[in-house]
Amino acid sequence: MEKYVSLKVEDGTDMEAYTAIPADAAGRNAPGLILLQEAFGVNHHIRDVADRFAAQGFVVVAPELFHRTAPPYFEGNYADFPSLMPHMNGLTIEGNQADVKAAYYFLKHHELVNPANIFSIGYCMGGRVSFLANATVPLSAGVTYYGGNIKILADKAADVSGRHLFFWGGLDKHIGQDQIDLITGELDKAGKAYTNVKFSYADHAFACDERPAYNEQATKEAWAMTLAFFRNNMK
Repeated sequence: MEKYVSLKVEDGTDMEAYTAIPADAAGRNAPGLILLQEAFGVNHHIRDVADRFAAQGFVVVAPELFHRTAPPYFEGNYADFPSLMPHMNGLTIEGNQADVKAAYYFLKHHELVNPANIFSIGYCMGGRVSFLANATVPLSAGVTYYGGNIKILADKAADVSGRHLFFWGGLDKHIGQDQIDLITGELDKAGKAYTNVKFSYADHAFACDERPAYNEQATKEAWAMTLAFFRNNMK
């Protein structure tokens, strides 16, 4: 079962979010998951990922991070990345923090969610926001897939609440080793627990089966590790 909900954000804006609910959920036992989009919006791929996590027992909310600059239900074109730049440039750290707070509180008060088990996951741009979420609200753990421009959040490492899992592509020309080292170095300084995984043979966006960079082997391994990571960090 899935549907859209409208969330009130603390800056006064309204944000649509796609939700996916486990078919057999009952009581306040399900873990919650904030799913954070790529640059192409909460599109078919992101909704499919939400549904797959719901099938694994998670109550999922995927907020539309472009809600301040794009109409509801916006979906970008994979072949026209430049058209997405006004929306990407419209994002701010403060706005992203407000958005993840709204998503977190939705899950925290959801009738099916155990509030002790709320996680985040994000891809590319959303991978960066997933790291920010882990530094903004009290998550059990967070996951970042190839977090684009994550270097701008280096000063947030000390605020991370839960363990964090990173996936990177060794062939990714968008995210250099310097960015990875910067983030993990700051986490080391802060004494924060994290796991860092690089697939030497995979490129940026390797987990999106709708894009040319899709790598089935890396995606299958990352999926298994992601589920194990979440389950190992449940209370």
